[in-house]
Amino acid sequence: MARGFSSQQGRGSRAAGIGYDMIARPDFASSGAAQPDARVLDGGRRRLSLALVFFVGAFAVVAGRLALLGAASDADVRHAYVPPAPVQAARPDIVDRNGEIMATDIITASLFADARKVLSPGEAARQIVRVLPELDEEKVRADLSSERAFVWLKRDLSPRQQYAIHNLGIPGIDFRRELKRVYPNGRAAAHVLGYVDIDNQGISGIEKYLDTRGEAEQGKPVRLSIDLRVQHILTGELSEAMKTFSAKAASGVVVDVRSGEVMAMASLPDFDPNDPTASSDFARFNRASLGVYEMGSTFKAFTTAAALESGRVSLAQEYDAREPIRVARFTINDYHAQRRWMSVPEIFMHSSNIGTAKMAMDVGRDEHRAFLGKLGLLTRAGIELPESGTPLLPHPWTDISMMTISYGHGLSVTPLQVAAAGATLVNGGYKVTPTFLRQKVPAAGPQVISQKTSLAMRALMRLVVEEGTGSNADVPGYPVMGKTGTAEKAVAGGYSKKSLITSFLSAFPANDPQFAMLVVLDEPKGTKETFGYATAGWNAAPLTGRIVQRIAPLLGVKPAERWVSPVQEASLIRTE
Repeated sequence: MARGFSSQQGRGSRAAGIGYDMIARPDFASSGAAQPDARVLDGGRRRLSLALVFFVGAFAVVAGRLALLGAASDADVRHAYVPPAPVQAARPDIVDRNGEIMATDIITASLFADARKVLSPGEAARQIVRVLPELDEEKVRADLSSERAFVWLKRDLSPRQQYAIHNLGIPGIDFRRELKRVYPNGRAAAHVLGYVDIDNQGISGIEKYLDTRGEAEQGKPVRLSIDLRVQHILTGELSEAMKTFSAKAASGVVVDVRSGEVMAMASLPDFDPNDPTASSDFARFNRASLGVYEMGSTFKAFTTAAALESGRVSLAQEYDAREPIRVARFTINDYHAQRRWMSVPEIFMHSSNIGTAKMAMDVGRDEHRAFLGKLGLLTRAGIELPESGTPLLPHPWTDISMMTISYGHGLSVTPLQVAAAGATLVNGGYKVTPTFLRQKVPAAGPQVISQKTSLAMRALMRLVVEEGTGSNADVPGYPVMGKTGTAEKAVAGGYSKKSLITSFLSAFPANDPQFAMLVVLDEPKGTKETFGYATAGWNAAPLTGRIVQRIAPLLGVKPAERWVSPVQEASLIRTE
């Protein structure tokens, strides 16, 4: 009888789902039943033996490798370790108040090598440097010869560079996916945004703030108070003024007088945050919020407000400005000397140092200092930017200090602080704290000046533009109010009459103040058009007018007729 099962049994087995290749069955019922073939049994045993040998060998290899690693030094292990690709979290987009993107992340590639796998370091280095000529061939050759498991060759490749390197087909050369921060508007608001390092970590500005507060990992877009339209105009006009007056530097700030939101802030020269190292430290320095300056006559606005708020000085009060004030070795003179008795509005309009110093004396040293403190002019501003300057105060604060500070010398503050304090003067007296974040529900600060004093300051600041040193700042339909400031820069042994800081502190519109602004020019020069004058009335004032004319419509400010305040109607201004 043939070996195996009968065809009938086979059919039964197939029907039961059992194959022909059985090695053994648990039950051979009858002695006459067919027995398994010995060759089949031998084949199965051989397969089992081979499998056992394989598993034992694999186990031995793994165990041996573990033993070698255990015996290896720490240096050997570090040398062999290839760090995994970092899990790099995307930074949140930064947008302006209208949703325009100011900063975002893009995916880029960085080039690295496993030097152990590079067959010919010299040839590989030559090929790589032909594609990336900015690299040093000797250094690349040394890196590729180092036998290190991981070495950076170039971070942040362009797609074209990545494609060219890939086509070289060099063993051991590979790419790592990374995120790169980009700023679509280039230099716009560079000192507000700041920048990041090669590892996408914030170094300055809002970028640094996001890391400090942990908001860089939240992923939600960060909406700033900045209006890019206003920012472009402010920067452009400041840049043009720098060229016109051959100024060394410039800065400017626009602030909402109610919420404290910074609508625009510029510091020139500036830099491109896409490539910050291409600019000098001088350009990266934030003059608007970090730099501190003696602001000159713009400070007379704060001294005049302090005098009116004290109740010891009224608008009708007059002071003798016929002769300079001499205290010890100091002499206080007037640039626009009137040499007569002057009322408070006249002192403010003609920017009299003598009259302002005498008002400060009536207020008193302690009260004058306390008033400046209430406006936030004596302490570091609590803003989001880490670049926030600390005011430089005189020590000790003497009567002489009080008199010189009354007209803007002897105390150095940031332009941002002056703009915020100016906003407080005209908004009804509510303390303004500047912020670079869009406020969903703007909250008014504490009232630090009375409504009466605030209204008087609006009238006096408007008077400066209508009849005083700020006439070049006026804009038809958008009544501007403000105060000029021209300060001599401090030099070794005193002050330089040739090196000036000019500024104009303003607010608009005078009939319903909505925005305050400060512009500053560092060492402007006189021109033929200004008859050689380099004072604020000839440069900072017209600069302000040009900016207001362009940004007021964008900010929704409605044109207004000429504003006549109750103070002006009182006819306190002497006409001679």
